[in-house]
Amino acid sequence: MRFALLIAACLALTPMTAKATEEPAHQTLVKDGKYEIRQYDPTIVAEVKITGDMRRAGSSGFRPLADYIFGNNTARSEIAMTAPVTRVKSEKIAMTAPVTRTMDDDVWTVAFVMPSEWSMDTLPVPNNPDVTIREVPGELIATVKFSGIGREGVFEQKRAALETWLNDQGYEPIGAPRYAGYDAPYVPGPFRRNEVMIPIAPSAPIS
Repeated sequence: MRFALLIAACLALTPMTAKATEEPAHQTLVKDGKYEIRQYDPTIVAEVKITGDMRRAGSSGFRPLADYIFGNNTARSEIAMTAPVTRVKSEKIAMTAPVTRTMDDDVWTVAFVMPSEWSMDTLPVPNNPDVTIREVPGELIATVKFSGIGREGVFEQKRAALETWLNDQGYEPIGAPRYAGYDAPYVPGPFRRNEVMIPIAPSAPIS
């Protein structure tokens, strides 16, 4: 419940335009019904590591990330011919989509992609040491879209279906599945956009 309220609060404060939140830049290379192969540009993510089940990862991981983008940070300003970088007042960062959860070695990584206007040199420094900022190189990602409220069992079914499709098409997975949600909790389940995303080898056959 707390996780739902946090997402709702974040997205409610995002300006509502035709495209309310920025998504990571990418090019769709293959589209086969609900399955896609996308080439993503390099991004910067803010992330936290959480143990427990998928639901706990969502609620416990979202909280410090939302806290970070809403101002629990220290902004940077560079002063010419001096060192080091000086830290000044906090800054707010726009909400983006999706929020992803990735399981690896029994630890969940919950991540927000930072808006493209920011760089590693300009992003505010998290005050919470649990929040890490890192660069992600460009990736080739396979995805499957589906609606609903995103229960863990459904994600697992879609993951299995995506892995089967990849195998049938001759693609090679090279990373852990990511569970992505794009909408606020107040959006009815049938209208929500969810995805399972799996990194694949660049040598995969693109048709």
